[in-house]
Amino acid sequence: MSQPTRRNFLTTTTAAAALAAPISLSGAPAVFTSRRTLPTHQDDVVTGAGDYQYKVDHQFCQLPDKYHWQTTHNVAVDSDNNLYVIHEGRANLKDHPSIFVFGPDGKFIRAFGCQYQGGGHGIEVRKEGNEEFLYVAAYQQVKCFAKMTLDGETVWYQKAPMESGVYDDGEDTSTKSNWTRKGFLPTNFAFLDDGGFLLADGYGSHCIHQFDQHAKWVKVFGGTGEGEGKFNLCHGLWIDNREGRERSIIVTDRSHNTLQYLTMDGQYIETMTDYGLPANIDIRGNLMMIPELKARITLLNEKNEIVARLGEAVERLNSIKDLRTKPDQWIAGQFVHPHDACFDSEGNIFVAEWVHTGRITKLTRVDV
Repeated sequence: MSQPTRRNFLTTTTAAAALAAPISLSGAPAVFTSRRTLPTHQDDVVTGAGDYQYKVDHQFCQLPDKYHWQTTHNVAVDSDNNLYVIHEGRANLKDHPSIFVFGPDGKFIRAFGCQYQGGGHGIEVRKEGNEEFLYVAAYQQVKCFAKMTLDGETVWYQKAPMESGVYDDGEDTSTKSNWTRKGFLPTNFAFLDDGGFLLADGYGSHCIHQFDQHAKWVKVFGGTGEGEGKFNLCHGLWIDNREGRERSIIVTDRSHNTLQYLTMDGQYIETMTDYGLPANIDIRGNLMMIPELKARITLLNEKNEIVARLGEAVERLNSIKDLRTKPDQWIAGQFVHPHDACFDSEGNIFVAEWVHTGRITKLTRVDV
């Protein structure tokens, strides 16, 4: 997604604690073909309230049978409302793409990104001059971040920024997952006005790195801690530049179930509580969206007042063990594990869920 258009919780249970741990699928997920039939009728299912109501389509994307749905992680939209979906994928499927592209009608356009199989995570679209580019972050054994054209050509590709002094020796060449605070397992980006960007090392050091417009490392802030500028899984981040607010960085501190606001220099401002494993952020106009792995999407206005919660199914998620692996028990209009979400230019929403089969849902805005 280009920058101009960008992204009463129940007590945390044992299930929530399990989700908060670093995620690594050790077993091979089931393989699914292009269209998955839900066990419930989904025509005209609507979620939301008041001015924020959306028609739900869990089967919007049409994937050719030659490709497999895998664990879907993140989504982004370009200026033509084409949708980019990145999968974690599987390390033993290096000839299978991890990034799929769909048109505004949900029809498949192209696929690429085999190099991210086994670690695909964050994806964003950024407009630079008259051209748009993809920014991709990969964790697990891939451990990289990259800039690509929308057709999948690599502009640059980087590993751990060793000049930061944060990482173990050799972490910039290693292909072994290093689930310690000395490992590099990046998750997501935020874009700066000067052409630079921020990169969250959510599963590794819990640090946030700043890079300039040439992708050169500038500085690092954050790190592991109990809050107030420190994190326990800084999974997603964005720049909150909504009208009436002081420009600042907002970070999803996922395992603390909070959002943290920082100054543009990385200094702590405040914490927002009562979220269920918040995973990422998107902003469009005055509306901020927070996908939460605990079975809902939260929408907030420019005062950070909650205006709607979409697809909420927290109690059901808590009551059914391993619901992410049981599509026959999913209910139309309810989410399981929203991992990322983004707006398109018309205010519709795309949601990627961390579920066994992969799932992309389109929420089409309803005029009320």
